[in-house]
This record gives sequence, C-alpha cells and structure tokens, in this order.
Amino acid sequence: MEASRSGGRAAQGDVEMMEEMKVSVDIAELAMQADEVLQKHIESTHQQMRRYARDLNEVIRRERMKSLALEEANQRLMTFAEQLQASIDREQSRAKDLEDAYLEMVKRLMNASAYKDRETGEHIRRMGHYSRLLALEVGMTDGEANLLFRAAPMHDLGKIGIPDRVLCKEGPLDAEEWAIMKTHPEIGARLREGSQSALIELARQVALGHHERWDGTGYPQGLKGDEIPMEARIVAIVDCYDALRSRRPYKREMTHETAVDVILHGDGRTKPEHFDPMVLEAFARAHGEMARIWETIRDPEWRAGSC
Repeated sequence: MEASRSGGRAAQGDVEMMEEMKVSVDIAELAMQADEVLQKHIESTHQQMRRYARDLNEVIRRERMKSLALEEANQRLMTFAEQLQASIDREQSRAKDLEDAYLEMVKRLMNASAYKDRETGEHIRRMGHYSRLLALEVGMTDGEANLLFRAAPMHDLGKIGIPDRVLCKEGPLDAEEWAIMKTHPEIGARLREGSQSALIELARQVALGHHERWDGTGYPQGLKGDEIPMEARIVAIVDCYDALRSRRPYKREMTHETAVDVILHGDGRTKPEHFDPMVLEAFARAHGEMARIWETIRDPEWRAGSC
C-alpha cells in the first residue's frame, strides 16, 4: 500500500517536471522569437537610419552647392554694383563739370551784360534772395527754393542782345523800341536751350516767363494764369518790387512802403491782377523780410554805366 503511494508521488513528480520543462521550452522559444523580432526591428531601424543619413548627406550637399552658387551670384552682383556706382560717379562728375562750365559761361555773359545795362550786381544778388524767400512762402521745398535762388539772377540775361540805342535810352521808348526791348525774354531763353541741367532749364523758364502776367497782358507769349511757370510768377513780382525800389537816371527810387502799396493796390501802370493771387498773398506776408534784404544788399551810389 505504502509502495503504491510512493510510486504515485514519483509519477506525479515526473509529470510536474515534464510540465516545467515544457514551460521552459515555451519561454525559450518565445524569447528566441522576441529576439528575432527585436533583431529584425533593430536591423530595419539601422537601414532606415542609413537611408536618412544618405538623404541628409544629399540634402547637405545640395544646400552647400546652392550656398556656393548664391555666394558666387552675390559676389557677381557686388562687382556689378561697384562698377555701376563707379560709372554713375563718372557721369555725375562729368555732368557737374559740364554744368559748372555752362554756369561759368553764363556768369561771364551776365558780367558782359552788366556793361550794357544799368542794373547792378546788387540787383542780381537781391533777386536770388527775394525769390528763395517767396518760394518758401508759397510752399516750395528747400531744394526747389535753392534752385530758384540760383536761377533767378539770370532772368534778364537776354538784354545782352538788345541794341544800346534801346537799352541805354534815357527817356521813354517809342513803339518800335519797346517792341525790340520785349524780345529780351526770348533771347535769354534761347541762350539756355538744349541743356540737360535742371538749373539751366529753370533759368530758361524764368527768363522766358518773368514778364508774363497773371491776367494775360504780359509778354512775350501772352500766357495767362497757370500757363506761366510758378517760378516765373515769383520772379515777376520780386523783379517789380526791386525795380520800384531802384534808382535809375530816368526815375527816383521808391520807399519800401510806396513800392508795397503799388504792388498790392496798383498805380495805373502796375496792377494787382498782373500777379498770381497766391504769390501776391505771399508777398504781402513776406515784404518786411524783402525790405531787410534790400537794406542788406543796397545799390552803390548810382553811376552811369558804359551806356
């Protein structure tokens, strides 16, 4: 009986051992399978990383080539920009030399005309200062006003083409003589034709238009209103003021107050409607400063010129 029990326990132990061995084998198989999966996953990951590395290297190579191409293009652009700037500098220098030469010629012509005309160098200087003052007063920029400052003194250069018998006549001009005198704006404009200089072109417009009148009664073209360049409208009123203030052999000089009254209210010969209303209003505001310009740059004691 006891032996039977012992045999039964031994058999049960063998069964349990067999089951444990089977579990160990299953675990081992599972472990091997897991290891294979892990190895495959690792290999797949390595392959993917290698592809990424190759792709990254290709991207880096392409970007480096782009960078080199961009750097080369940038260098070419910089070289082109330097060459272009050098060319611009040369052209600007050449243009300035041409303008300086032209202005020197104009200055000499103005000096030559001074020998014929009784208008003084002081009058010419005052014209620049008056014109810049009113240009700013009507709202022009500093650049525009300074350009007019340089152009306005050339307004009467055309008088160099007027015969002495007309230009230097002591008394009133007859109809024929007056017709000759009225050609001086066109002569002055022709002297400046064809220039590429903004200054010379403005001087041409001023010379041609400073005897035009707002109401259309001026000369040489009978322009009216806005047909007259603004700069010429400004020079027209300051030229009138300076002429009224200036002494001539055939007239006495006017006081500032009388000259202002004539321009603002008229005297029969000069009328307010001759002037652009906006410029006239600017003159009414700024005439005190014009009087100071006159006192600062006064004419010398009057002397007859070569006439």
